[in-house]
Amino acid sequence: MKRALILLALAPTFALAQQRWETSPYNWNNSPQNWENSSQNYKNSPQNWENNPYNYNSNNGIYNQKGDRVGYERQTTTTTNFYDNNGNRRGYK
Repeated sequence: MKRALILLALAPTFALAQQRWETSPYNWNNSPQNWENSSQNYKNSPQNWENNPYNYNSNNGIYNQKGDRVGYERQTTTTTNFYDNNGNRRGYK
């Protein structure tokens, strides 16, 4: 009976830990060491015309409140990465 109560008490903790793992930078899917997230990967590079700030037809730009482009986003199969215009990874979702 004690064992069952302990498991019931810890169940929300396990669920919360899994949610935190999904968004953790230590998760390989979110890591900048993962090639899919690296700005060294041409797909994510500002040298790629799709990500270039001079491409006015680009649809992945991130803009500030003044309307100035401050970066771009790229999606992988598991993560959306946010880069500044120089290709530095600034965050993920």
